[in-house]
Amino acid sequence: MISRYSRPEMVAVWTPERRLQVMLEVELLACEAMEARGEVPVGTSAACRAKAGFDIARIDELEKTLKHDVIAFLTNVTEHVGEPARHLHKGMTSSDVLDTALAAQLREAGLLIRGALDEVLVVLERRAREHTHTLCIGRSHGIHAEPTTFGWKLAILWDELRRGRERLDHAIADISVGKISGAVGTFAHLDPSVEAYVCAKLGLTPAPASNQVIQRDRHAFYFTVLALIATSIEKIAVEIRHLQRTEVLEAEEPFTAGQKGSSAMPHKRNPILSENLTGLARLMRGWAQAATEDVPLWHERDISHSSVERVIAPDATITLHFMLVRLRGLLDGLVVYPENMQRNLDLTGGLFYSQRVMLALVESGLTREEAYARVQRNAMRTWAEGTPLLDLLLLDPEVAGVLGEATLRAACDPVWYVRHASTVLERVFGNKL
Repeated sequence: MISRYSRPEMVAVWTPERRLQVMLEVELLACEAMEARGEVPVGTSAACRAKAGFDIARIDELEKTLKHDVIAFLTNVTEHVGEPARHLHKGMTSSDVLDTALAAQLREAGLLIRGALDEVLVVLERRAREHTHTLCIGRSHGIHAEPTTFGWKLAILWDELRRGRERLDHAIADISVGKISGAVGTFAHLDPSVEAYVCAKLGLTPAPASNQVIQRDRHAFYFTVLALIATSIEKIAVEIRHLQRTEVLEAEEPFTAGQKGSSAMPHKRNPILSENLTGLARLMRGWAQAATEDVPLWHERDISHSSVERVIAPDATITLHFMLVRLRGLLDGLVVYPENMQRNLDLTGGLFYSQRVMLALVESGLTREEAYARVQRNAMRTWAEGTPLLDLLLLDPEVAGVLGEATLRAACDPVWYVRHASTVLERVFGNKL
């Protein structure tokens, strides 16, 4: 991923040096396990570890001739280690090294993502509690529906990200699987105890069964979970973008000192952070699709997945981590305008009271169809004339005559709609991880 959308702590997981370090560690751990079994001379693993190293430029040079990245790597390691290196990679195949190293890196990346997601959840809960009772209009189809609170909106988004975190924990566990089982995975030249030792040292578990590769449904699940989290982030971003529209302006991204919104129009304050998150989410979903394409490999393995993963493993994890860090800052600095929320509540002249009045008429003995018709005809006049709905209802004998003025006015209290806000928020945030 380009540096513009990268954080250094995640980039460090995917540098060429880090990849080769993990691969080297797999080889050294396997040698240790084989030495413990008496399959290589005593002192071999220590001798290899003492001189183990690699040179990326030299590996690249070797690969030009060898046309095989793992052989180029092992050849260069041998140049550093000397004679004891003949015991490295004993009975192993390239995928033992590559897949196990990749699993370790994906696990490390997943844990960084989880940490960033936890920070978002903390900020989102704080902002939701801050606005538990901040009234705003709810919208369906983009049209005013009935009142809700801004805190309620945020609590729903928090709960979605909480579910994303649960899925992420499953995905990290599912991907934290290694294999040291040799060509086509039969342990023909290795004992399963070697695999168990290497995996335990790397924080992985052995694949219950493998062929020449770890099965790619694990990777597809991992990248799909990342894409779902990114899509939930986009959902938050789209909401902010709508709320920041000039005609709405109920919430707004932070606009910092010295920031400029347009090269042409000095007045502009655009939701650029949210738009950026929306665009990056599109990439994340594309990478998840690519990961699913990697699942049906030929027979015991092919390498059609390899080129895909070399791109999507670093790019997807770096991008999602960046998105979470950006979202945290956006939510922390989000400017909320309760006065504009109230203005928008008042915009339709109380049309959103229509259902409550209709239900009150039903409770008085009218059929639902009769009640609906009496309220709707007044609501349509409010749409056409702009006269507040309550004023029209008070003048309609077929409504006011049935309910009375006191009941009608009580039915048009917006606070009634959100009386359960505190209960719902406690129910949401009581479901902590």
